[in-house]
Amino acid sequence: MPHALIIDDDETNSASLAEMIADEGFTTATAPTLAAARQYLKDAPDIVLLDLVLPDGNGIDLLRDLTPNAATEVIVVTGHASIESSIEAIRHGASDYLLKPVNPIHLRNALSRVARPVELRAEVTGLRNTLRSLGRFGSLVGSSQPMQKLYDAIERVAPTNATVFITGDSGTGKEVVAQTIHDVSRRRLQPFLAVNCGAISPQLIESELFGHEKGSFTGANRQHRGFFERAHGGTLFLDEVVEMPTDLQVKLLRVLETRTLSRVGSDELVEVDVRVLAASNATPQEAVSAGKLRRDLLYRLQVFPVYVPPLRERDGDIDLLGNHFLNELNKGAATPKSFTPAAVERLKRYSWPGNVRELWNVVQRAYIMSDGPWITQLGLSSEPTLNAEPFSRSFQVAVGDRIDAVEKRLILATVQHTKTREAAAAVLGISVKTLYNRLRAYESAAHASTPPIPQVSVEHSEGSIAT
Repeated sequence: MPHALIIDDDETNSASLAEMIADEGFTTATAPTLAAARQYLKDAPDIVLLDLVLPDGNGIDLLRDLTPNAATEVIVVTGHASIESSIEAIRHGASDYLLKPVNPIHLRNALSRVARPVELRAEVTGLRNTLRSLGRFGSLVGSSQPMQKLYDAIERVAPTNATVFITGDSGTGKEVVAQTIHDVSRRRLQPFLAVNCGAISPQLIESELFGHEKGSFTGANRQHRGFFERAHGGTLFLDEVVEMPTDLQVKLLRVLETRTLSRVGSDELVEVDVRVLAASNATPQEAVSAGKLRRDLLYRLQVFPVYVPPLRERDGDIDLLGNHFLNELNKGAATPKSFTPAAVERLKRYSWPGNVRELWNVVQRAYIMSDGPWITQLGLSSEPTLNAEPFSRSFQVAVGDRIDAVEKRLILATVQHTKTREAAAAVLGISVKTLYNRLRAYESAAHASTPPIPQVSVEHSEGSIAT
């Protein structure tokens, strides 16, 4: 039978927690001080419910004693006023936090995720073995030093319930990182849902995230469960979260703090147990400075920051990734195509501004264009992205020009120069969806004196690892 240690100097609260935990099949012990708790820790409890404010010190001090013991999980139990301390505790190794007075449903959800650290360790060990033999860590491919650092971060944060803010250039694979975090977490048997906050209109995003009631607005013909409710028990990935309207960010912040939401058109609170992973190709602090992301929301989302390196920093991974993509294509069509050594060298010499997404597109096109079993350097050289001349078009920027105006001129000039929006997005370092959103905004706000948006052909290539 699993054993829980409750560390709290409030006897009434300890007794209440002990009763609720016993109902979930745990044996319990209580300790009112850090000194008493350290004696109980010798018995290696399965779970510790830790109050941070204790008579003889701060509960975070105890986390340093627990860190080497991977078999013990820590859930912080705290008042709302000290929620920042709870987030700090998660950064030091706690797996979750609960607010006082503890909601029995929230406690039950937290306890259900505890238990089975041995299985998780075995799974991560298996991923490391696969990495050593095949250069893969779950769905991620690459064995370079920057990727090793990324895998270490995933191993550390995946078993916890901490929110994660994933940053990296467009096309680096942020959604695959989020999926991998989910796959080696205690939520892995529950849903993983992804939503691009920049691809949903501001009028619909609240309904899509939080749901709506029948009749709450024109066209609401039935009750709709949003992403949060559908991801209950699992993980919700919010891509391009800085594109979310700032007024809606307030509601997201409340959901993160209270784990409850109300659908559009209803005052009824709905309990949700969802781990949130967020991502952006913009620097979070820059988004805050530009007024696109609330500082208090960033603080809640960036409990554990994760950086995904661009392909240009991943020495040795380009040929590994290229061959992996080609093998996937061969597998799907039962073909035996291979790269010639010259083709591989050409892949390795290119700078890949569009990152892994661009590499996938190039490999896919080369595969389609190749008639025989070999993909040659000549076959790759027909790819316009690989042969694009250096960007030479320029315009002047004066001191005092508005940033949004300069950004608009740069985007329109790049689209016109590259001829396709996909290529333009790669050059600009943004996702295709973000580029489309920008162009739509320019079109809507156009005045008679504003130059028209270039009419260019649009190429679409679906990539399994694009974010």
